[in-house]
Amino acid sequence: MAEVISKRLVELIERNADRLAKAWLADVKQRPETRTYRNYPDDVLHRRVYEVYLNLGKWISRETSVEEIASVYTALGCQRYREGFAPSEVLEALILTRRHLWLLVLREGFLETALDLQAALDLNARAVLFFDRAMYYTAVGFERAAAEHGAEKGAGRPAAAEQPPRSWFDWLQRGRSTSD
Repeated sequence: MAEVISKRLVELIERNADRLAKAWLADVKQRPETRTYRNYPDDVLHRRVYEVYLNLGKWISRETSVEEIASVYTALGCQRYREGFAPSEVLEALILTRRHLWLLVLREGFLETALDLQAALDLNARAVLFFDRAMYYTAVGFERAAAEHGAEKGAGRPAAAEQPPRSWFDWLQRGRSTSD
């Protein structure tokens, strides 16, 4: 029975993917933590987040492997690095994606009985695990792209006078070199 309710919650989210994407887009465009998103076309950002909501059932499915999530989100991190996003912005955008999902569930009043609550908690646990993995692998991709960028420049990392750190990876690398 709880699985049926979880399925209904996933269907609710997928059915409202467009509405969720629009709410996320308005939110991400106005937040000071996600300034770079203001420079991107609404249709591109909408399509990106819409796909996450539309395919939520696949992403949180027990059949989706960690390797699948790693592949998609490592590539996302690399892409966002190349597009000039700060890692904190990308992680905030993922947090907002998850937040809007739960705001919808709460607004729709699906949590009326103990069974509903249990199903929602199960769905929440799977969604949190997915988003945690997505954030981790996005960071891995960002770090990988930053390292490749440094290797292309030949120095491994930019000198302090050249440019400020673009990522926590650069900051960590710079911190290690000055403390050794």
